[in-house]
Amino acid sequence: MAESSESSDSSSSSPLKYVKNKMKSLGEYWDDRFAILDHYTKTFFTPDKPLPKWSDSDVEEFIASDPVNGPTLKCVREAAKFAATGSAIGAISTAGLAWKYSKSPHGAVLALGAGAIFGWTFGQEIANHWMQLYRMDTLAAQLEFLDWWKKRTEGSRDRVL
Repeated sequence: MAESSESSDSSSSSPLKYVKNKMKSLGEYWDDRFAILDHYTKTFFTPDKPLPKWSDSDVEEFIASDPVNGPTLKCVREAAKFAATGSAIGAISTAGLAWKYSKSPHGAVLALGAGAIFGWTFGQEIANHWMQLYRMDTLAAQLEFLDWWKKRTEGSRDRVL
């Protein structure tokens, strides 16, 4: 009789244990997938000292020095140009059409903003497919550049002091 009560207790807690184990493994899975965000957040969003600004020549130097992440970062910068062009085209065309047909200043301003957002989105999608950014790890390339820039500026700060 004691054996049957023990087996019923273990069988009733078994689904609960199963769910807890599944939730734990799911949490570990997502923690592993987004581990880069912990480093990214601590290093660049809440740093002890903010990073100084960089110029285009600094980015070009990184692109030339890193054969793995350099080309990816170059594609990301070109994709941003696609998106900015799309944003300008979208903003001007929708605001122009709104002004032409309604002569409403507030409608033209709203169309300008909406066109800029839609144009940016379409430009980014076009660049994503044109340059095949979906095959690259763009976040890792950007993070690698920020790490490189941080090391470079910290080294120059030490030399100056």
